[in-house]
Amino acid sequence: MANNNNKVVELEQVVVRFAGDSGDGMQLTGSLFSDSTAFAGNDFATFPDYPAEIRAPQGTVSGVSGFQIHFGRKNVYTSGDLADVLVAMNPASLKANMRWIKPQGLIIIDSDNFNDKWLEKAGYTTDPTTDGSLSGYRVIRTPISSMTKEAVKHLNLDPKTTLKTKNMFALGMVMYMFSREPEVIYQYFEKKFAANPIVVQANKSVLAAGYNYADTMEIVGHVYKVNPAPLSKGKYRNITGNVATAWGFIAAAERAGRPLFLGSYPITPATEILQELSYHKNLGVKAFQAEDEIAGIVSAIGASYTGSLAITTTSGPGLSLKSEAIGLAVMTELPLVIVDVQRGGPSTGLPTKSEQSDLMQALFGRNGEAPVIIVAAQSPTDCFYSAYEAAKLSMEHMTPVILLTDGSLANGSEVFRIPAVADLPEIHPPIAQANDPEYKPYRRDPEKLNRKWAIPGTPGLRHRVGGLEKEDVSGNVSHDPLNHQKMTLLREEKVMRVANYLPEQKVIGPDEAELLVVSWGGTYGVMRTVVEKMQQEGYSIALAHFRHIMPLPRNTEEVLGRYKKIIVCEINNGQFVKYLKMNFPQFKYHQYNKIQGLPFLVAELQEQFEKLLNA
Repeated sequence: MANNNNKVVELEQVVVRFAGDSGDGMQLTGSLFSDSTAFAGNDFATFPDYPAEIRAPQGTVSGVSGFQIHFGRKNVYTSGDLADVLVAMNPASLKANMRWIKPQGLIIIDSDNFNDKWLEKAGYTTDPTTDGSLSGYRVIRTPISSMTKEAVKHLNLDPKTTLKTKNMFALGMVMYMFSREPEVIYQYFEKKFAANPIVVQANKSVLAAGYNYADTMEIVGHVYKVNPAPLSKGKYRNITGNVATAWGFIAAAERAGRPLFLGSYPITPATEILQELSYHKNLGVKAFQAEDEIAGIVSAIGASYTGSLAITTTSGPGLSLKSEAIGLAVMTELPLVIVDVQRGGPSTGLPTKSEQSDLMQALFGRNGEAPVIIVAAQSPTDCFYSAYEAAKLSMEHMTPVILLTDGSLANGSEVFRIPAVADLPEIHPPIAQANDPEYKPYRRDPEKLNRKWAIPGTPGLRHRVGGLEKEDVSGNVSHDPLNHQKMTLLREEKVMRVANYLPEQKVIGPDEAELLVVSWGGTYGVMRTVVEKMQQEGYSIALAHFRHIMPLPRNTEEVLGRYKKIIVCEINNGQFVKYLKMNFPQFKYHQYNKIQGLPFLVAELQEQFEKLLNA
């Protein structure tokens, strides 16, 4: 418990960043603090920032792992620009994160690691904690490593195991500073390490030591409190985008009455979806880890043919390998959801960093005319609803859907209000009925142009499918030139008619304004934050954030035409703006692009928008 005699300072919102060597457990530390934030009732968003190397040289800048959390009593849409509090476990983590700390921000360092050896590894020639270079910050030097050893000496642990728990000392200090009760973390230890009680005891002891140290030493003279956000009643949990994606598919399968099959090959940052679905055999989920990307998607197509909600998950390089099989799903007109958790490319690129650079591949990366529906999730919690919608569209329109998320959504987390499956939209797959005398494999619904889903084994529905062109209605193999053109146009028109079943594009802000900001996918949080901030400051600005990419919402042209200036912002070199220029060349587009494997900052976007408004 925090000392009640300490002054409590109430804050609206806070950004905390944990940083250390990649073996210091910063991701776990951040995740546990996020859990405590959820229990405290705050709204929050997180941003894990870690290296791709399995183990970069210890103590070097390239091996620094970070985790940032932005939490508050009001709606939080981003992980925050700059941190109010930075925990730096060694000199390298301090050096790598100095650009992410606010002026006058609080820096907690493990002073045991600020010695000549670690300073040299980080590239420092002098000690930044004593040479005056941190004079613009509040610095708390704490011998975290040695106090950790003291906290667990009664357990007789080996030195390596002892130091593995030092992240809990730092977490204990931050828990105290923000008036959090440690019991929720204790419960995690007891569940996670149930088979190893001494590890439970060690982590509890170190967390308590950090908590009590911050209390007795009064390291900041007071404690902070962020009151709960006004969230509606319901059951909440902390959830990452990847877990939310997996849950969205589980809900869709249940709502559609179809078994759920995942055929996939592990790849960063999509692997967690495969892991999460593999935990749910009790819900009828079949998760198959294939030998490669091609086997993953082809097994899913087979499962779709036999009546399953079939999905495959991957990232950019894997989407390249799946391209021919996506064409097979287009040709056979079977439902299939391909989840592409985007990362920096090309080739293996930046596996742990996020980009929006697969959009062109999703739109056009196949041989022949092979259009698919494309949906882009906009937040970690929206991954649930986007996965659900992607499954619904794919099954009801009998065509593949590519669901685009990205690394920041996949690993980032938010507060998620768990919905009742019964409250989600109904899903009605066009299942063909047994012995239907009118059944033909490629006979289409006159409105949607989809064909019936004939489950093998159903009496009277024998048919064949494959990658060769089909004759209209009968489905027989046909190389007739006119039939090929007709079928090509029908498959395209089927996808374009999906727009009739999508909501119109909404705009945040006035219907007409000086500037329309256009964005898509995972940048929603930061775009909404900066646009609403500028609206409050009196700027004439609005936001159109797109979740539906292919087809675009029916009113897209009308929306773009209402504003004097348009700027398209993307974490790539301008792929969506090229797509808009292709479809609506009558408008002039400005663009702002960032290709650093890092998210947009509110400050940089506002600077760009102000320049354009004042031009």
